[in-house]
Amino acid sequence: MALLHVLVLLRDKLGLILSAHGVNHGLRPAAREELEVAAAFAATHAVPFSISHLELEPGGNLQARARAARYAALRREAAHVGASWIATAHHADDRAETVLLRLLRGSGVTGLGVLPVRSGDLIRPLTRAPRAALAQHLARHAVPYTNDPSNLDPRFLRVRVRHELLPLLKQLSPGIVNHLTSLADQVSMGSPHQLLDAEGRPVPLNRAQRRELAQMASTRGAEARIALPGGKELCIDAQTGKPVVAPAAPPPRHGKRQKC
Repeated sequence: MALLHVLVLLRDKLGLILSAHGVNHGLRPAAREELEVAAAFAATHAVPFSISHLELEPGGNLQARARAARYAALRREAAHVGASWIATAHHADDRAETVLLRLLRGSGVTGLGVLPVRSGDLIRPLTRAPRAALAQHLARHAVPYTNDPSNLDPRFLRVRVRHELLPLLKQLSPGIVNHLTSLADQVSMGSPHQLLDAEGRPVPLNRAQRRELAQMASTRGAEARIALPGGKELCIDAQTGKPVVAPAAPPPRHGKRQKC
């Protein structure tokens, strides 16, 4: 419900037309009551709410099959209501957990660019927010929420990563969630070491510049710039979302830069 509440707060400012959709995977009787809570919350904010009822076929990897069925249901509903985007509530801890899962399963480097802010028809507005910040938001605004008991079931590897591995890593490195999400940002936008200027020469970036570039890429900040030596700057292409090295632009007029 945190995502819906945040989007409601931004609705007028961003000109959003919202529609919410819940998915009952048919795995738990309590899911019906949980979706009723969500429907009631949506109604208090004048957001249309609909529900898909699924029946999953038997097979292995229950979470993966449920996820695939859920996205299919969301896309059907998006097509039905004419939605341009599907927003999901993944947050920074979700993203860090997914990076760790990929590592545990032997993923290569390219497989670590998980859950970007935007991919195809999906947007993830909360991927920069840690779980603790969202819990504080829910409490501060008295937003109702429910807990899925499967999130405590140690049969699922993600649950063990969430409750065993990630807390241990946080003890060893309090900034581990930010480190893992920055890694995912860097992978999803391509290696900064492959950046070339207009003459085809490589452009090295230091650690601070790579971190700033990752933040720019995650927000598609087409007006942001990183100053580089030699009268150059680094920006994000508004169309492709990829980093571009270009000659430094003249100072902005009327307080606003042109897009890259």
